[in-house]
Amino acid sequence: MGSGQRVAVFGAYGHTGRFVVAELLGRGYVPVPSGRDAGRLRTLAAAHGGLDARPASVDDPGSLDRALAGAAAVVNCAGPFALTGSPVVEAALRAGIPYVDVAAEIEANADTFARFADRARAAGTTVVPAMAFYGGLGDLLATTAMGDWTTADEVHVAYGLSSWHPTAGTLAAGRVSRERRGGRHVRHTGGRLQYHDDALPVLEWPFPAPLGTRPVIGEFTMADVVTVPSHLRVPEVRTYMTVDAARDLSAPDPSAPAPVDGRGRSAQTFLVDVVVRSGNAERRAVAAGQDIYAVTAPLAVEAVHRVLTGRTRTTGVASAGEMFDAPDFLRALSAHLSLEVRH
Repeated sequence: MGSGQRVAVFGAYGHTGRFVVAELLGRGYVPVPSGRDAGRLRTLAAAHGGLDARPASVDDPGSLDRALAGAAAVVNCAGPFALTGSPVVEAALRAGIPYVDVAAEIEANADTFARFADRARAAGTTVVPAMAFYGGLGDLLATTAMGDWTTADEVHVAYGLSSWHPTAGTLAAGRVSRERRGGRHVRHTGGRLQYHDDALPVLEWPFPAPLGTRPVIGEFTMADVVTVPSHLRVPEVRTYMTVDAARDLSAPDPSAPAPVDGRGRSAQTFLVDVVVRSGNAERRAVAAGQDIYAVTAPLAVEAVHRVLTGRTRTTGVASAGEMFDAPDFLRALSAHLSLEVRH
């Protein structure tokens, strides 16, 4: 348990941020909610018995320093991370505390690795980007599937979502990413990110039961193309999305997630099927659960817990699979998702 340590949550009143605050409380930590909107912070703090709400803005470094003062770690839940990532990492480095974020933006995650790897390592601190459903979970599954392999030819991450009702943050992050790419698509092939204008193919993916074979959009590229090759020797990393979920996301006026249980989760279910191939050999790791936003909270908080209790494998900027014992990490989430590994 958290033993009452304080953990700052930037963007605490957002959809995912509220899940993170609740998860921290459930794990025995004391959340310190922060963000630009003082009114929403006060409302959130009051709903949890009077937390120490600290307004802050990414364009005011002093306010970020005050928000992080006395905290043992910070979780950044405020997208678009292209705008918030670097300022909050900078504040964490000034405070000398670990940083975790839930960024799904490919370029923002790549920026974190590029900009802060040397500085975070020199400071002996920990920066874990994409510690979320996209990026973190796929990386943990790919690392688990690799097992004792030191290299592989391909990693395929197929997302079997029953639906995808995006949050306002997801939509805003998507707009920023599209602008940064000039509307192009991105893939990881030949050991690097490549931008292209090719049409995305529709394929059939053989998901395990109970989902079964479903049509997916090939090269529906997510943050796994940054996290997985950051530490695994795999030149080809491809991600796929069920057609129905992609259609929900691209709707002209998509609806937001609607809670259906006491934990605030939506009815959305997911199955993430990761296949690693080396020559003619194939290994697989599969995770399933409910609500991609809700499950991000235990992913991020488990990361914070392991960092603060010394259960890490490196320092500096590292993805989930490199920073933590991936199979053990996934087993620790058994209350939130199922896991099957096939070697």
